This record gives sequence, structure tokens and C-alpha cells, in this order.
Amino acid sequence: MEEMSKHGQIGQAAMKAGMDRKTARRYVGAGKLASQMKEPRSWRTRRDPFAVDWPAIAEQLAQTPGLEPRTVLELLEAQHPGRYNDGHLRTLQRRIRRWRAEHGPDREIWFSQAHRPGEAAQTDFTSTAELGVTIAGQVFIHLLRVLVLPYSNWQWATVCLSESLAALRRGVQAALFQLGRVPRFHQTDHSTAATHQIARDAEDRTFNDEYKALMRHFGMEPRTIEVRAKEQNGDVEAGHRALKRRLEQALLVRGSRDFADQDEYERFVAGLVRKTNAARGPRVAEDIEAMRPLVVERLPEYTELTVPVSSTSTIRVKSCAYSVPSRLIGERVRVRVYEHRIEVYYADKLELACDRLRAKAARIDYRHVIWARR
Repeated sequence: MEEMSKHGQIGQAAMKAGMDRKTARRYVGAGKLASQMKEPRSWRTRRDPFAVDWPAIAEQLAQTPGLEPRTVLELLEAQHPGRYNDGHLRTLQRRIRRWRAEHGPDREIWFSQAHRPGEAAQTDFTSTAELGVTIAGQVFIHLLRVLVLPYSNWQWATVCLSESLAALRRGVQAALFQLGRVPRFHQTDHSTAATHQIARDAEDRTFNDEYKALMRHFGMEPRTIEVRAKEQNGDVEAGHRALKRRLEQALLVRGSRDFADQDEYERFVAGLVRKTNAARGPRVAEDIEAMRPLVVERLPEYTELTVPVSSTSTIRVKSCAYSVPSRLIGERVRVRVYEHRIEVYYADKLELACDRLRAKAARIDYRHVIWARR
């Protein structure tokens, strides 16, 4: 059209535009662009291979909406040998997609979440079995407790052995003291670390007293996601895979998955998370600016119990048995229960410090009982 406006020679204009002279004449005669001359097609270019069986297919889909196109095709191949093959799959997929759009059941609606700076922190636990970490040559079975700020995706991870309140308390305050700031809300799922069931079949859950005390200490409002709605904790859930992928790459670069002790491994995790947070960009500064300063002291990372020493020179702590020096039989001792270890005190003197046991186990030190056995 531009060339025609210059000299009016259709042959020359067609040659410069790279098209046939007859095609150019048709466009000039119509006075329209090629895209404007295309008319919608209302006819099929080939025979519908499912025309005969489509009513039965539609009825089957109405009764069982979850059927996939490949499953439907396999059923048709079994019912009508030789009539259908894998080459019909794409056509069937299009037909079923259109049927579902016109007649299928209502689908779940996803509403996007608008995150505001400094508003909330999301917490969740994730397994790390795929990392294959060992401590002094022994497989280290553990979890990571992860806290994420949804607006900037700043995160902090701590190593823990279970989804306990002690692990939650330790992880939350480690993240807050790393930030030096406090968001308005702290959001968790319905793990028993933060909530407990109030009725056997009820879906309503309330917060544990100890968890509420933790929130009061830091001045945060606790909230949970809805039951079976983990997408509401989507930022922290989505970050698990990326975090473990970065840990896997860091372990490959390190050249070994074995650590001398748990403290060395925790320093390794903290160093990687700190490096990741440094690259989060200006949104982290916006998050920090919008949060309140952290002005409270650290909470002790243990619970304290007073228990008697039995005639077998043992104490019971959280359903587990530990031996103590036999001279303490009949006395009451003070036990500090940490997430990873316990400490036993008598008259403010440390009598025993050891790793914490799990699942109704027993730890008997032969030094405590050898004289009685002799």
C-alpha cells in the first residue's frame, strides 16, 4: 500500500513487498489489509472421529468428572478395537476441555494475596532427608524450621529434631533477633506446636497457652491458615524447595556432607541463608522499615521440670528415662529440657548433660549403676 501510494504501479509494488501480483491486486481492490480480510471459519476441515461416541463420552464425564482424556481414549480403544488409536488423543483432549468449559463442574477459584511490608511472618517445618547430612559419620535425621517474610521473601532457617513448641520457640526468636524487628502477625499451620484439638472431630483449633505466651512476649498476633488450605502459607511452602536446592548445591561445592557436630552444621545453614538474604533487594529494607523494633530480651530456650530420682537411679523426662548418680536416689532434681538436650541440676550444680531422647527411649550410663551391679 505504501509503494502504491508512491507510483501506483501494482507490479513494482508487489515485487518490493515480496508477493504475487494477483495477490497484490486482490488487496488493492479490497482496500484492506490481509489480517482484515480473514473471515471466521464455521465449518470443520476434517471429519470428527468422536461424533458417534461423543454422547456416551459426555455422559461418562458428567458421572465421573475426574477422568483424564487418555483414560477415556483407552476405554474407547477397548470397546471399539481398530476404531481409535493414540493419534486421536489430541483431538479428544480439545473436545473434553471444551466440554468442561461449557458443561463441567465449577472449579476452585484462587484469589491472589496482597502482601504488605512488615505485616506478617509465615512459619513452617520441612524435612531434609534428601540432603543426606551426617554428623560424625552418623545419619542426621532432622527438620528445618523456616520463617519467611512474604513481602520480601527474607527467610531464616534453624535446625530442629521435631515439630515441637521448643523448636518453634527457638526458631522464631532466632529469626526475630536476626532481623532486630517484629512483624504484626505470626502465621502458622495447624501443627500441634502452636495449636491443639479442642474436640475429636472438630476442625476448630485454639492456640496453646505456651504459644500464646511466646506471642505476647514478642508482641505479635498469632493466626493460622484454614484447615487443609496450605496454599495460604504459600510463600514459606514454596520457599522450601528453593532452600533445599541451595543447600544441596552448597553441599556439593563443600565436597562433603559430614559435619563434626550439630553446631558446625547449623553455622553452615545460617551462612547460606544469610548470603541468600543479602541478595533479596530493596524489599527487605521496606519490610524492616515497616516493622516495630525488637526491644525484649531473649526467652530461655528450655522448659524446666522438677522430678524425683527413683530407686533405680533414674529420672523420667517426657516419657524417656535417664540414669543419674545413685547418690541422688530419693532426692528431687531440676531438669532443663532443651530441644536437643537436657541438663540435670541438684542444688544448682550440674549433675548431668546429655542429648535429649525421643520416643520413650532410655539412656543408662554404666558409671551410674556399675557399683550396684557389682
